[in-house]
This record gives sequence, C-alpha cells and structure tokens, in this order.
Amino acid sequence: MHTLIVAGARPNFVKIAPLIRELKKQRTITWKLVHTGQHYDYQMSQSFFEELEIPSPHHHLQVGSGSHAEQTAKIMMTFEKICLEEKPRMVIVVGDVNSTIACAITAKKLHIEVAHIEAGLRSGDFSMPEEVNRVLTDAITDYFFVTEKSAIENLHKEGKKAQHIFFVGNIMIDNLHYGLQKVGNTTKDSHVVITMHRPSNVDDKDNLQQILQAIIEIAKQKKVYFPMHPRTQKKIEEFSLQKLLENDNIMTSPPLSYLEFLRLWSTSSLVITDSGGLQEETTALRIPCLTIRENTERPVTLTHGSNTLVGTATQKILDVYQKLENNQNYQVPELWDGKTAQRIITILQEISAKTSLERKSI
Repeated sequence: MHTLIVAGARPNFVKIAPLIRELKKQRTITWKLVHTGQHYDYQMSQSFFEELEIPSPHHHLQVGSGSHAEQTAKIMMTFEKICLEEKPRMVIVVGDVNSTIACAITAKKLHIEVAHIEAGLRSGDFSMPEEVNRVLTDAITDYFFVTEKSAIENLHKEGKKAQHIFFVGNIMIDNLHYGLQKVGNTTKDSHVVITMHRPSNVDDKDNLQQILQAIIEIAKQKKVYFPMHPRTQKKIEEFSLQKLLENDNIMTSPPLSYLEFLRLWSTSSLVITDSGGLQEETTALRIPCLTIRENTERPVTLTHGSNTLVGTATQKILDVYQKLENNQNYQVPELWDGKTAQRIITILQEISAKTSLERKSI
C-alpha cells in the first residue's frame, strides 16, 4: 500500500517521527514524506527533523506563510500535483493545522483514502482555527486514530462508523519517551516554563497584559523561562509591553529546538501554556500545567491528568497557582504508553491486507 505522510507545522513533526520509525521496520506499506512548508524557519522546522531523526522529505511544497485562506489554497494546489504524480492509495494527516485540512480535502477529491491521526478531538470553540480544521478533516476522513475515549464519543455523535475508529493512544507520548532517552538524566528544578502563541491570547493587548502580570507575580517566587513564539514577540513589541519582562527572574529566548525545550520543561515544577500538545505531554509526566484558555479539546488532561484551565485573568491564574501544592493526584491516561505508533502500523497493515483481498476477489 503506497502512502503519503503529510507534515507541515512544528507539532506535526513530533507526531510523524514515531510513525516513520515504525514504518522503517516493515515492508507492507511503502511511504513518502511530504513537508508542506507551513513552518519554514530553522527553529520551527529543520531542527525538529534533525533531532527527531526524521528523513529529508521526499517532497517539500515550500508554501510559507500567509492568511489561512492563502496558505490552505497554496497547499492544495501544490499537493494535488504530488498526489497525481505519486498515485497513493492513502494519505495520512496528523493534528489540526492548515496542512491537515488542505491535504485531506485534496486527497479526498482525488478519491484517495484519508487516515487522520489525533482524530475526534473537539473544543466546541469555532473561534479557534484548529477546531474548524479538526471538524472538517474528520468530516471526510476514512480511518480515525484517536488519543482518548472522548474522541470516540465525538465521532459517534457525528455519525462515523465504529469499525473505522481506532483507539490507539497518543503518538505524542511515543516521541516524548524517545526524546527523554536522548536528553538523558535530568534533575528536577523549581522553575516555571511558559509558552503562548494563540491569537486570542497574544493579539489581544488586555489578555496578553493580564497573562504577563501573572507571570511577574510568579517570578517573585520562582525563575520563569519564556521561549517566545515569533508571533508573541512581535505582539509584545507592538503593544510596548517589553518592560513588563525586564525582570532578573524572567528568562526570555527565541523558540527552542525540540530537545532543548523538552529538557527545559520536563525538569520544571509548572508549565503555563496555550498549546494543545503540552497539555498532553505534561500530563504524561505528571507535571502541573495551567492552560491559559477557556476550553480544551483534550478533556482527559483535565479529568485524569495534571492540567487545569485558568483562562487569561491575572487573579484566576494566580489563584490556581497558589493551590497547586495540594493537588498531586495525577494519572496517565489509558494507552499513553509510548506504543501508539506500533498499534497504528498494525492497523494500517490490516487495512492493506484486507484491500488486497478485496481487489483479488473482484
């Protein structure tokens, strides 16, 4: 079965790396990697390929930046040419970025089957572009690989067939285990790590200022490390908020590579973020996480894990922060065991075998 694997943005690379490592061990599925170029600078792309030992893409679309519409259109136009050239039986997409929906639509219009890794997650918040991408991708997906049981319920409600939904666990955690082995022994520290990049947080001056005020208060007690997404840095400068971060206990930096960042947050006492992936990774390592959003598409991190939704108000963030010491009863969700990629490959091999039999019987 010939398959194209699509990656385009920083979180995608983390999710495809374990899959590619497993694909190299078998011969049933032939595959090629397509990098859309949605994230295209060194920190946001190339360093991930090097550290996670992802091979050079067979196809690099180099679409670059642009509005959501521009970026999606560029990906569709260039990916269509690749599909016509490669004639894959299946396209595998991951996550919820523009590359995910653009390549899923393109494949489906060419009558190519689509498999979605991390399917079925829902926040219910359509102001998030990722939620639009998730819902639309799953509307046309053929095979759904899900990370948590809430995703199965969501897909059932949307009328998806049970036999096409596979509870395989979280492929992000496969890579987490892999990365921790490469990082080696690390010593726990009391520092705090913050990341944020979502438009609702960084494009709104009041929200951004509220979050930064909370960080200032936390920095009175602990060192705070703040690797800045380019969008966040741009907005802090645009709103003239740089002085808020002039604090000996607040360490700012450009984006870090995957392993550098893993070494930093995995030894921390607390992570504050608006990232979806970090909610999961901190849950896997039982590190407290304050998510500066009003909702999450990953509810298992709230019900079983170390994650708490705190919104963007300064006092709410600080109130939850002060109570963290008394709440350490965290769990690791089911099948978040580092073996998700193995389960996905087994299922893909079964799909390939079944299809071959069906074609022979025609």
